[in-house]
Order: sequence, then structure tokens, then C-alpha cells
Amino acid sequence: MKMLRSLKLTAALLALIGVAGPTPGWAAKVELVRAGDAWSLHRDGQPFFVKGAGGTSRLDLLAAAGANSVRTWGVDNVAPLLDEAHRHGLAVTVGIWLRHEGDEGNFSYDDPRMVQAQLDLVREAVLRYKDHPAVLMWGIGNEMEGYADGDKPVIWKHVNEAAKLAKSLDPDHPVMTVIVELGGKRVQSVNEFCPDVDIVGINSYAGAASIATRYAALKPAKPYIITEFGPPGFWEVGKTSWDAPLEPTSPEKADSYRRAYLGSIRQKPMCLGSYAFLWGNKQERTATWFGMFLPDGNKVNAVDTMTELWSGQPPQAACPVIKELKAEGPTQLSPGATLKIRLSATDPANRPLRVRWIVQPEQTKTLTAGREEQVLPELPDAILRGDAQGCELAAPKAAGGYRVFAYVYNDAGASVGNVPFLVTLATAQAGADGQPDLPQVASRPN
Repeated sequence: MKMLRSLKLTAALLALIGVAGPTPGWAAKVELVRAGDAWSLHRDGQPFFVKGAGGTSRLDLLAAAGANSVRTWGVDNVAPLLDEAHRHGLAVTVGIWLRHEGDEGNFSYDDPRMVQAQLDLVREAVLRYKDHPAVLMWGIGNEMEGYADGDKPVIWKHVNEAAKLAKSLDPDHPVMTVIVELGGKRVQSVNEFCPDVDIVGINSYAGAASIATRYAALKPAKPYIITEFGPPGFWEVGKTSWDAPLEPTSPEKADSYRRAYLGSIRQKPMCLGSYAFLWGNKQERTATWFGMFLPDGNKVNAVDTMTELWSGQPPQAACPVIKELKAEGPTQLSPGATLKIRLSATDPANRPLRVRWIVQPEQTKTLTAGREEQVLPELPDAILRGDAQGCELAAPKAAGGYRVFAYVYNDAGASVGNVPFLVTLATAQAGADGQPDLPQVASRPN
């Protein structure tokens, strides 16, 4: 009892002098507090608004940017992540993956043996990690309701059973479940079937700025966290005539983060915070679509924007800004034809810029549910010349879709954009499916 009293006194003293986070070795108690129509999280008695990102890399930079939390989708290798997050003063929403119907192993929520085995995994995860001081809450499932109406009762009853189990094992941390946007009957299903779920996590991209308004209109029973937000997804943008999605530039993506944060996160009564996507990098449709960092480790403009939103201060050193990236002439070419790309980029501190030009095939072996796709090869011979004003390329011999990327660097980070183009000719060398033959690389779930 004396040790317990001592730990509580130490935590209180740390809070008084402004030291973030719980006492090492002592799990934080996290509670939901409601005042009228407004909700808040309290961690060890102190208000805690989630300023977070999804991802597991560069947690030192995440904390330095003013964030206070990180989110995972599952518990693979979560123990070292919890330790590292705690060292940096970051709390963790520990995701516990619930399978999607029909995925590997033909999983079905109508099979009692399968759902019981999944509950056993929930029990194991909660018991193993509940006493770690970095744990903020449990994230039970991610888009497990599927991509149609999301209203299958047996799925939501299982989600509630998992939430109830987690809370019985660990009453000190709330439970959230994560849905795909707000379409169908997702919110209604959570209201009806999930009394033991405390928080609704919402993954939203192009529609993130209007979540606050749209969610309130659905008469929800629970507060929300925007668990993924960032640029519009490749399913939400315009396309070329050959069906290639038009990827925004890094500065355009940064504007999407800002609009989402100001529109649906900051000072919204039902919002408990958010997790920007993705603190790291991944290959999903392109190598640059969702990552807030490049594969070479450089940050892009979204990091600068979120730093300002989290901390209230602009970054000390900002990324360059692509103002324009445009093809001069047709983007449907025969093999060997030339294409000129015009680039306009600036640096906020008038520092010199470096530009790297890359041509890659279009991703044709796409996956679902955010799974990372094969890394695409670079085609260096396609670039005839390139500098800070633009490039000239020669269309590859193989028929199919391609993209030319401009990576603009300064000493602080990078800004990236790309232009899709198509090579067409009946006699062009192509794979059996009409697309370039690419090396096979194993994919992994998000």
C-alpha cells in the first residue's frame, strides 16, 4: 500500500511540473469524460487530446513534431514499440486485428470456432500488454465490417464481445473499433450492437474535413477519433483515359491534412483526436501516395503541416514546395517517343534545390485493405535529361502505363509529384496481360 501511494504521488508531482506520461512501470488509467455534448479523454486525471499518427518508425521525430500518440493495426512486434514510445513520451493505441470475411483461410464470422479463436487472441493480447505504461486504449479491429453497407449483425456482435472481453480484463483503458468512413449502416450498427465499444474510430480521406458534420447527423452514441486521414485515396481522385489515378503533389496532400484537421478534429465536441496516415512510407498504388516520408527517409510536406498543427509552431526547416508539374504535349506515346515535363518548385528559405527524375511502370497487381504491394522497378534509361526546370524522357519499349516522378530535395526534406503516361502500339513488347512483366515481391498486410 505504501508503494502504491508513493507511485501515485510521484505521478501527481510529475503532472504538476509538466512532465508528460505515466510513471515508468505504472500503467496509466485512461477514462472517457462527458460534459453535455462534449467528450474528452483523461489520462491519469489529465485531459489528453490525441495528436497522433499511424506507423511504427521515427518515433523520435514524431514526438519532436508535437505529437503525443501512435497507432498500430495489430500486435506483431508491439512490445519493443511500446517501450520506444514510452521513452519518447508517446501513448499507444494498441490495435488488435480482427479478420475480414473471406480473407486468407476463408474466415467467416458465422463459424463459432473461428470467432472463438479470434477472441482467444484478443484475450492474449490484452493480458500481455495491459500493464505497460504506454498503452492508451485498445483498437479492436480495422474495417472488419467490409466495404459494402457494413451492417452484418454477427460481425458487430463479435466486435462487442471482443470489446467486452478487453474491458473485463483491463478496466483502465477504453476500447475503440475502427470503421470505413461513414457510409452504409456502420454507425447505426455500432449504436445498436456494440454497447461495450467506447469510441468509434473512422478512417477517412477525401471526406475527412466533413466528418464532424456528417457524424453528428447520424445521431451517434459515442465520441470519435479519426484513425486515418491524409490525401484523397486513389479511389477518390480523377483518372486518365486509361484509368490511371491522378496522384496529388506533396504540397496538395499537405493541404488535405490541414483541411481535415481544422474541419473535423480541432475543437470539435465529439472528437477525441486523430491519427495521421502514414508516419512512414509504403508502396500502395505508388511509392509516394500515403507516406509522410520517402523510402530514403526524407520527410515530405505533410510532416511540416502536421508539425504546425500539433505544436502550434511551424517547423524550423521546411520542405521545398512543388508549384507545378505538367506534361508538355500528349501523354499517350509510342515506344521511343519523347515527352517533356515542366517543373516549377520553390524553397521557403531560398536554399538550393536538387531534383531526381524517375520513371516507373504503373502498379497493375494492386491489393485491397491497405496491404503493401510489390515494389516497382525504376527505368533509368528512360530519362534523357532532367534538371530543376523539368525533364525529357523516352517512352519505354513495353506497352502499358508508366509514371514519371519528380523528387525535389533541399536539406530539410522533399516534395514529390508524378505525371502518368501510356505507351501504346500493337507491336510493342508486352507481357501476356498487356502490361510490363514485373518481378514478383511478396506483399504484407498493412
